[in-house]
Amino acid sequence: MDTTKQPVKSLRAFVGAKDYAVSRAFYRDLGFDEHIISEKMSLFTLNDVSFYLQDYYVKEWVENTMILIEVDNADDYLAYLRQLGLETKYENIHLVPTQYNDWGNECLLIDPAGVLWHFAQFFR
Repeated sequence: MDTTKQPVKSLRAFVGAKDYAVSRAFYRDLGFDEHIISEKMSLFTLNDVSFYLQDYYVKEWVENTMILIEVDNADDYLAYLRQLGLETKYENIHLVPTQYNDWGNECLLIDPAGVLWHFAQFFR
Protein backbone atom coordinates (compact mmCIF):
# COMPACT_ATOMS: atom_id res chain seq x y z
CA MET A 1 0.00 0.00 0.00
CA ASP A 2 1.28 3.48 -0.93
CA THR A 3 1.40 5.33 2.41
CA THR A 4 2.02 8.71 0.79
CA LYS A 5 -1.44 8.92 -0.82
CA GLN A 6 -4.07 7.68 1.57
CA PRO A 7 -7.72 8.16 0.55
CA VAL A 8 -9.71 10.80 2.41
CA LYS A 9 -13.45 11.04 2.92
CA SER A 10 -14.00 14.68 3.85
CA LEU A 11 -12.47 17.96 4.90
CA ARG A 12 -14.26 19.89 7.64
CA ALA A 13 -13.41 23.32 9.00
CA PHE A 14 -14.06 24.44 12.56
CA VAL A 15 -15.95 27.74 12.66
CA GLY A 16 -16.35 29.89 15.75
CA ALA A 17 -19.48 31.71 16.86
CA LYS A 18 -19.77 34.97 18.77
CA ASP A 19 -23.35 34.09 19.78
CA TYR A 20 -23.75 30.34 19.34
CA ALA A 21 -27.57 30.34 19.29
CA VAL A 22 -27.68 33.08 16.65
CA SER A 23 -25.08 31.37 14.46
CA ARG A 24 -26.90 28.04 14.71
CA ALA A 25 -30.14 29.67 13.55
CA PHE A 26 -28.30 31.55 10.79
CA TYR A 27 -26.79 28.39 9.29
CA ARG A 28 -30.08 26.54 9.47
CA ASP A 29 -31.70 29.47 7.62
CA LEU A 30 -28.87 29.33 5.10
CA GLY A 31 -30.00 25.79 4.25
CA PHE A 32 -27.65 23.63 6.31
CA ASP A 33 -28.89 20.69 8.36
CA GLU A 34 -27.70 20.70 11.97
CA HIS A 35 -26.46 17.60 13.76
CA ILE A 36 -25.86 18.40 17.44
CA ILE A 37 -22.66 16.84 18.74
CA SER A 38 -22.59 18.44 22.19
CA GLU A 39 -23.80 21.55 23.99
CA LYS A 40 -20.98 23.51 22.40
CA MET A 41 -20.59 21.96 18.96
CA SER A 42 -22.75 21.06 15.97
CA LEU A 43 -22.00 19.62 12.56
CA PHE A 44 -23.71 21.52 9.74
CA THR A 45 -24.16 19.79 6.39
CA LEU A 46 -25.45 20.82 2.98
CA ASN A 47 -25.24 18.11 0.33
CA ASP A 48 -21.62 16.89 0.58
CA VAL A 49 -20.30 20.02 2.33
CA SER A 50 -19.96 20.16 6.10
CA PHE A 51 -18.30 22.11 8.89
CA TYR A 52 -18.26 22.20 12.67
CA LEU A 53 -19.74 25.21 14.46
CA GLN A 54 -18.33 25.76 17.92
CA ASP A 55 -19.53 27.78 20.87
CA TYR A 56 -16.10 29.39 20.96
CA TYR A 57 -15.07 32.89 19.98
CA VAL A 58 -11.73 34.61 19.57
CA LYS A 59 -12.30 37.81 17.59
CA GLU A 60 -8.98 37.72 15.70
CA TRP A 61 -9.49 34.10 14.69
CA VAL A 62 -13.17 34.24 13.74
CA GLU A 63 -12.93 37.50 11.81
CA ASN A 64 -10.06 36.04 9.78
CA THR A 65 -11.87 32.79 8.94
CA MET A 66 -12.79 32.36 5.28
CA ILE A 67 -14.69 29.42 3.81
CA LEU A 68 -15.17 28.83 0.09
CA ILE A 69 -18.03 26.82 -1.36
CA GLU A 70 -17.93 26.10 -5.08
CA VAL A 71 -21.26 26.70 -6.82
CA ASP A 72 -22.42 26.28 -10.41
CA ASN A 73 -23.41 29.93 -10.88
CA ALA A 74 -22.48 32.80 -8.54
CA ASP A 75 -25.28 35.07 -9.79
CA ASP A 76 -27.89 32.38 -9.17
CA TYR A 77 -26.48 31.73 -5.71
CA LEU A 78 -26.58 35.45 -4.92
CA ALA A 79 -30.27 35.49 -5.91
CA TYR A 80 -30.84 32.52 -3.58
CA LEU A 81 -29.06 34.28 -0.71
CA ARG A 82 -31.04 37.48 -1.25
CA GLN A 83 -34.39 35.70 -1.18
CA LEU A 84 -33.50 34.22 2.23
CA GLY A 85 -33.65 37.74 3.76
CA LEU A 86 -30.69 37.08 6.06
CA GLU A 87 -29.62 40.74 6.15
CA THR A 88 -32.96 41.79 7.62
CA LYS A 89 -33.17 38.88 10.06
CA TYR A 90 -29.65 38.99 11.54
CA GLU A 91 -27.38 41.78 12.74
CA ASN A 92 -23.91 42.19 11.24
CA ILE A 93 -24.76 40.18 8.13
CA HIS A 94 -23.27 41.56 4.97
CA LEU A 95 -23.94 40.25 1.47
CA VAL A 96 -21.53 41.35 -1.26
CA PRO A 97 -22.84 41.20 -4.85
CA THR A 98 -21.17 39.03 -7.45
CA GLN A 99 -17.62 39.99 -8.30
CA TYR A 100 -16.44 39.08 -11.79
CA ASN A 101 -12.82 37.92 -11.90
CA ASP A 102 -10.46 36.39 -14.47
CA TRP A 103 -10.58 33.04 -12.66
CA GLY A 104 -14.37 33.01 -12.08
CA ASN A 105 -17.17 34.78 -10.28
CA GLU A 106 -18.05 34.93 -6.61
CA CYS A 107 -20.45 36.49 -4.17
CA LEU A 108 -19.59 36.92 -0.52
CA LEU A 109 -21.48 36.62 2.75
CA ILE A 110 -20.29 37.64 6.20
CA ASP A 111 -21.98 35.66 8.97
CA PRO A 112 -23.12 37.05 12.37
CA ALA A 113 -19.69 36.47 13.95
CA GLY A 114 -17.64 37.87 11.05
CA VAL A 115 -16.77 34.68 9.13
CA LEU A 116 -16.40 35.40 5.41
CA TRP A 117 -18.07 32.90 3.08
CA HIS A 118 -17.12 32.84 -0.61
CA PHE A 119 -19.60 31.27 -3.04
CA ALA A 120 -17.43 30.81 -6.09
CA GLN A 121 -18.02 29.77 -9.68
CA PHE A 122 -14.73 28.73 -11.27
CA PHE A 123 -13.85 28.95 -14.95
CA ARG A 124 -12.01 25.80 -15.90
